[in-house]
Amino acid sequence: MIDARRLRILRAVADHRTVTAAAAALYLTPSAVSQQLAALEQETGHRLVDRSARGVRLTAAGEILLTHTNAVLAQLERAEAELAAYSAGDAGTVTVAAFATGIGLVLAPAIAELTLTAPGIRVRVQDAEGDASVPMVLDRQVDVAVAVEYRGAPDEDDRRLTRVPLYSEPFDAVLPVGHRLAEQGQVTIADLEKDPWIGQYPGNPCHDVVVLACEFAGFQPRFEHSSDDFRAVVALAGAGAGVALVPRWALRGMDLAGVVVRPVEGSAPTRRVFAAVRHGAEGHPLIRPVLDALRGAAVRLPAG
Repeated sequence: MIDARRLRILRAVADHRTVTAAAAALYLTPSAVSQQLAALEQETGHRLVDRSARGVRLTAAGEILLTHTNAVLAQLERAEAELAAYSAGDAGTVTVAAFATGIGLVLAPAIAELTLTAPGIRVRVQDAEGDASVPMVLDRQVDVAVAVEYRGAPDEDDRRLTRVPLYSEPFDAVLPVGHRLAEQGQVTIADLEKDPWIGQYPGNPCHDVVVLACEFAGFQPRFEHSSDDFRAVVALAGAGAGVALVPRWALRGMDLAGVVVRPVEGSAPTRRVFAAVRHGAEGHPLIRPVLDALRGAAVRLPAG
């Protein structure tokens, strides 16, 4: 008989590629993870992982078991959801990880709506970058992620997750008020090739969007300054330190006195935002209202 707890450990090892990282995500010791993997190998009669100096890789047998693991864990999530529904579970806590702009645009309005429509549900919020929240869902650290598309993100057909599209927003060009293009109604990214750039750190999804947009325009941006805080990016642009591309709704409520904001001509780079839960958990009586409220808040967003 295969222990489902060990299947979760196998998936964590597959996701994180090292025993140490998987152990940290699961709040276990590396030795405990290794022991559980060894026990799982004994249960299945197959070697499931190969260890090397660069980390852990699943064997062919491990990949086969991982495919079934995703289905088994999703079914367990559905079982928990149905049991909670049977128990009329209309009160409890749902933990949501979201990035700062997503919190302001959809999560906070969703919480306000839930206080009226589902007062028994308490939402606990964790601020997380747009690429960090999905791994937190998979590691069972949170119940819901409000995340953005990023390079290396799980595919839409990833069987571990159920995704709910929320909204998309274009990136606008942020220029110093004295910039040579400040009087134009729109700017092209190619026109900014020679400028110094201000952007997010590598690994931030917005950094990927900006780099890909510039590469599509035929150049590599020359980043002179880096910050993951959009207010800092705008402040640096206002000081004449460079140009930037910033998601449109991230600019709302900022002091833009030192900059001009211009839409990007043609097909503007876009930040796509979605909610994600573990596959099978979308029907849980506590999680389903949260997803519905997030969808409702996204629909009510003003036109970009």
